[in-house]
Amino acid sequence: MLGFRAAVALALLIPLAGPPSPALASAPVAACTAPTPSTTQPGYLVADPDCELDGTPFAALPGAQVRTGVIGGAAYRIEVPRKWNGGLVVWAHGYRGTGTTVYVNSPDLRAHYVSRGYAWAASSYATNGYDVGQGVRDSVALIDVFHKVTGSRARQVIMSGASMGGHITAVAIEEHPRAFAGAMPYCGVLGDTALYDYFLDANVTAAALTGADIEFPLQPGADYQQVWRSQVGQIVPKLGLPTGSTPAGRTWSAVLERSSGGDRPGFDSAFAYWNSARSLPPLNDLPFLFGLYPGLQGGTGGIAPGNVTDNRRTFYRSTDRLWPTTEELRLNRDVLRVRRTATADPGLAGIPRVDGNPRVPVLSLHDIGDLFVPFKMEQVYAARAAHNGKSRLFVSRAIRGVGHCDFTAPELTEGFDDLTTWLHTGHRPAGDAILNRRAVAAPTFGCRWTRGTHPGFVAPACP
Repeated sequence: MLGFRAAVALALLIPLAGPPSPALASAPVAACTAPTPSTTQPGYLVADPDCELDGTPFAALPGAQVRTGVIGGAAYRIEVPRKWNGGLVVWAHGYRGTGTTVYVNSPDLRAHYVSRGYAWAASSYATNGYDVGQGVRDSVALIDVFHKVTGSRARQVIMSGASMGGHITAVAIEEHPRAFAGAMPYCGVLGDTALYDYFLDANVTAAALTGADIEFPLQPGADYQQVWRSQVGQIVPKLGLPTGSTPAGRTWSAVLERSSGGDRPGFDSAFAYWNSARSLPPLNDLPFLFGLYPGLQGGTGGIAPGNVTDNRRTFYRSTDRLWPTTEELRLNRDVLRVRRTATADPGLAGIPRVDGNPRVPVLSLHDIGDLFVPFKMEQVYAARAAHNGKSRLFVSRAIRGVGHCDFTAPELTEGFDDLTTWLHTGHRPAGDAILNRRAVAAPTFGCRWTRGTHPGFVAPACP
């Protein structure tokens, strides 16, 4: 902790040289207007960027000025402190379902950015759904929008985003390596289609362990949701959810733990938390992970040109023994096998691929009990970065929480400050050894970077 404080103090002593503060005139707060039809996406509406969805006007923080607007069917917000240091954070929001109204909101670290002298910009994107490509295009476009509306170019641009916005962040810095100086994804989908493989793994192993005869239709019929509901209704009692109180449930918990990141502290509390939670509409009558079965939408992620999931070569484990147990062999014999018909896209179509080949420093945070976008996403990215010889450009920090994007303000601000110190000084900050199985399984894993209490997370106390 003392090292962190010293690094931050050093960063404060070395101001980021840049252009003078943009000449922005203060604008009066306007009355909220109704969403207007998109000029680029038929059937879409664009919400007023000058207001929050609840009708509260969006106003500048003290000592800052804002600009808002709509371009290319996407709403945007920009905020610039009067004592601007020349830096700009482009922030990408997460998944918002498949509704037809797009809206922009402010980043979690808005006040911190401004207090540190950074401007920020955020887009609604022109579409909803899991449309990472559109998110990348609209987010990167904000760099030029910022120049046009402020009259000044940012000297240093940092890309950041949460959840799907983390996927957008990872793709943006690979597609536009010269546009960014660094990146801070958090709770991000850093493993592209590996997320859908995880959803597949969770559901097919639950079915195999309970003897349910399920299918994976590439073109689900109109009645398939109801068929799946009926099957889940048979699976859940046999697993003893939400705690996994039956033998099959205990085995499933062990399989899910390993497919989501490995043996680690607090998993039992995460398992109970997510199996007590309801899934996303229209399947919010099911336990969370069962509403995410890729077979419900042909494995397309709602946007890919085919099924992106595959488990033909996956060997499911419920233990860490050297040799598989009889129970593990039986599970792998009985589990439904699925073959992909599409892959992650090398560009911005479908589900864009994340190569794990950053050209700039990346600092990421992830809850180790997140079973929506699991901690494994960090490990997938770390492994790809290692394969590309880029491990020195990736720092991952484990947080002891069970929720999705469940971070305290000190965790996020410390991460951002350490990233910017890294950019200013070239000194790589510390992280966690997330590819070391023993380190992940240690009772103290996640203690180093967790700041404050995370409700629902139950594990041995940190020293």
